[in-house]
Amino acid sequence: MSLARLVEVGGARVREHAPLGTRTTYRVGGTARVLVTLARREDLVELGPHLADLELDLVAVGNGSNLLVADGEVAVCAVVLEGEFAGLDWRDEAGAVLVELGAGLDLPVAARRLARAGVTGFEWAVGVPGTVGGAVAMNAGGHGSDTAASLVSATLWREGATLTRDAASLGLGYRHSALGAGELVLGATLRLGRGDPAVAEEEVRAVVRWRREHQPGGANAGSVFRNPPGDHAARLIETAGLKGWRRGSARVSEKHANFIQADEGGRAEDVYGLIVEVRARVLEATGVALVCENRFLGFGDPA
Repeated sequence: MSLARLVEVGGARVREHAPLGTRTTYRVGGTARVLVTLARREDLVELGPHLADLELDLVAVGNGSNLLVADGEVAVCAVVLEGEFAGLDWRDEAGAVLVELGAGLDLPVAARRLARAGVTGFEWAVGVPGTVGGAVAMNAGGHGSDTAASLVSATLWREGATLTRDAASLGLGYRHSALGAGELVLGATLRLGRGDPAVAEEEVRAVVRWRREHQPGGANAGSVFRNPPGDHAARLIETAGLKGWRRGSARVSEKHANFIQADEGGRAEDVYGLIVEVRARVLEATGVALVCENRFLGFGDPA
């Protein structure tokens, strides 16, 4: 009865059989059994006990920029953080700038606002189309830096309790953290520096230019596979002859082979099947077992 109670108490904040695939940047896939939107701290206080009692996996969904959702309905409770959970503030302290970011805040928005204020060290994040919560959960990075480089601590919610964990306890590695199922990132604290706003804003523009020149647009979820040590997944995929390879409504990008693009109105099954096929063919051709960066709901892990 816990789901029924969540729906009753949550009102408009809780939607059953809610579209989820369309919230991802692949723009394919089905629905979540239930979707909960939290915009105020009071929402979490009120609904948290019911979320903790659910017999459904809790999945935080930011911009869905690293997520593939299966066609049909997936038996999860998707949680969306916005409003008070998308704040940004900073203060100078002991020769550094401590920045408080809400988990629902878009990384490009944060990068631009900080650069404009002369808070430096986060310019790289303008090229990552995700949210702060996702950046902590997968140690997002690019252009020579990552979340771990400046993360001080993260505020989490788990089983009805809110806690703060320092960065060292999060097990941050290359596109990885030790956060487990049911742990929701609520916010993060970064230690950044002071610099020239003009220089920082030019760095932001340079990252945006690079991304437009080297990465495809359209419906994709960024890099599909992690780069193996000393190599690049895109090179290995090209070596296997898979650039432009198509499976149903999904294809390997001809601009960057580590991106998979989904056709409008396509199927998540085609995207997943292509990921599995690419990994298998690269392994056969090169002996390298690629590891996925993408996260999957309703599918097994192909790596």
